[in-house]
Amino acid sequence: MKRTSLRALATALLLAAFASGSVCAQGPADADTLFEKLQKAAEPPTPPAEWQGRIPTPEELAAFRTKQAEAAIRAADLAGEFATRFPTHSKAAEVREQRYQLLGGAVRRGDKSRLEQLEKIETELITDPKKTSEEKFRLRMQSVDRKAGLKQAEGMAAMLEEFEKGARTLQKEFPDRKEVFEMLYAVAMRSEGPKAVALAKEIAASGAEPQVKEAAAVLLKKSERLGKPLDIKFTALDGRKIELAKLKGKVVLIDFWATWCGPCVAEIPNMKSAYEKLHPKGFEIIGISLDDDKNALQALVRQKQLPWPQFFESEKDENRYAKEYGVSSIPAMWLVDKQGNLVDTNARDGLEKKVEKLLAEK
Repeated sequence: MKRTSLRALATALLLAAFASGSVCAQGPADADTLFEKLQKAAEPPTPPAEWQGRIPTPEELAAFRTKQAEAAIRAADLAGEFATRFPTHSKAAEVREQRYQLLGGAVRRGDKSRLEQLEKIETELITDPKKTSEEKFRLRMQSVDRKAGLKQAEGMAAMLEEFEKGARTLQKEFPDRKEVFEMLYAVAMRSEGPKAVALAKEIAASGAEPQVKEAAAVLLKKSERLGKPLDIKFTALDGRKIELAKLKGKVVLIDFWATWCGPCVAEIPNMKSAYEKLHPKGFEIIGISLDDDKNALQALVRQKQLPWPQFFESEKDENRYAKEYGVSSIPAMWLVDKQGNLVDTNARDGLEKKVEKLLAEK
């Protein structure tokens, strides 16, 4: 057979392969090109320009999270293609790890369509003999965090239970890792009553890092304030004289916040909704601002039309109430019952229902 005939036959076979789909007619021709395409696809979408200067609505945030998840999945598929086509490439291990992170990002943003695939990859990575103990621990921590996040629809209590369960498992698998105590502290911070006290005592007496033990001691002190009155008395930003002791008979939310705290500002619609509905029944809010810019605070209060009083310390001074009550992170929302006693230091979750329950008490 002549060479021209061989070339013709090869061409015919190649065309047939394209037609049958056994050869990809499109896409990167080599590993470097595909890797470059993957890195570009892995760049997360940027927030819309129109969000600058304002807080996006919950609907806008949800739509953007969906967009982020879709982009992460597209990039993860490119990573999967790379791993399949170039399994021995020098960047293959890096790409497999990247694929795991991309799928994890999609799940965190609410897309569970690839959850089974993610868990399979996670198992492969954790059981990889080339992985160090440090790498395996970090992978397990991500797994614990994700599984707790998947309980979000069931409420904060379910999330905390799942997170603590995962932390306890890690504690057995990696008994020398002090990060586990940080995880338990995160649970303690968001728990109430005896649960918070028990965890705080455990951490304070543990081998945790000094700053974590100190934070647990502060939390324990805070928990011990439950069932007792708070001594809060000041002249508000707008000139009102505020004295918590004179608000007995009311249910009062003490909101530790700041204008520079995104999650704090995001809680404003929830607080306003509860206030407008329950203020006529005896619900009050007192804002304890940790701002150091009085003008910024005044501007946001006007913009959001906040009707409740705001405590503001001088720009030169540390906020006295945050210091006295050990508030080290915000938003922090505390509820005071009609007898004037502190009854809840984690009021964000289910605020309206909690207030309604306290208002119904005699």
